[in-house]
Amino acid sequence: MTANLRFAAGAGLLLAAVYGATATVSNEYLFFAGYMALQFVVLATAWNILGGYVGYVNFGSAAFFAVGAYTAVAFGKGLDAPLPLQILAGAMAAGVLGLVVGLMTMRLRGIYFSIATIAMSIVIETAVINWSYVGGARGLALERPPSALLFDSYLKWLFFVMALLAVVAVACARYVQGSWIGRGLRAIRDSEEAAECSGVPSMKLKLLASAMSGALMGAAGAPFSMYLSFIEPNVAFSLNIAIYAMAMPIVGGMAHWSGPVIGAVLLGILLQLVTVTLSAEAAVLSIGVLLLVVVVAAPDGLLGLWRKTRARLAPEVS
Repeated sequence: MTANLRFAAGAGLLLAAVYGATATVSNEYLFFAGYMALQFVVLATAWNILGGYVGYVNFGSAAFFAVGAYTAVAFGKGLDAPLPLQILAGAMAAGVLGLVVGLMTMRLRGIYFSIATIAMSIVIETAVINWSYVGGARGLALERPPSALLFDSYLKWLFFVMALLAVVAVACARYVQGSWIGRGLRAIRDSEEAAECSGVPSMKLKLLASAMSGALMGAAGAPFSMYLSFIEPNVAFSLNIAIYAMAMPIVGGMAHWSGPVIGAVLLGILLQLVTVTLSAEAAVLSIGVLLLVVVVAAPDGLLGLWRKTRARLAPEVS
């Protein structure tokens, strides 16, 4: 069985297991926590397409997430659009934002690009705060339907949808990594000048990565308002979103598509455990401590550490 077939089979089994859980498990907190872990998978994978594959560190992840969330709210409120259309609209809006931001900032490098993404996030947050149609600074309460389609609970429906988005995000990252696009992006990360001299269309590839990364973050944010039954700028544009989106690929490893997934699952579980047992503030502190430890002890992430350990333990071939 080829790698693509194995991935497709694994994704199918995962979705089947998720659907089976929605039909048999009654404790809705598990779906509440599971939704967040899957959302982290999408965010971490999306960030890694630009930050890991290209080396452009994006501190404005919350802006793309919030654009997806508020676009979904606007479509749901104005057109009574179903959730799948809200997600599609949120992804398109955030993808266009990624393209526009890329056109304006992709000639910047290093810390200058990162500062530009922070400035972009502040500008968009200010605009949303003054947009009364979606609640403005006061926020907007939303009524979550009691059920949806084949699910007896709307939260279970959201859980399944986020699982599907996680599969789509990972599939996109996996395709990019193994295609000529990924080879071009890695060449840009190693040396943009050398890549251009070798014929790599660096600007086009960076814009593609920026748009794809933004679209996936927007898709992750689109169901967020229904998940909380409320939305307001301080939550949608939370700095924690940007920190988590960046920390999870760093912890898991940025050189492979599976690294962000590993980091998202581990940090998602850690966040839930610490939040329930201690507090939300302690959860953020624990993420900071873990990130510091990983950066010092395993600069290539847990995946890189595993590869190095396996290489040391492997018997030498004479």
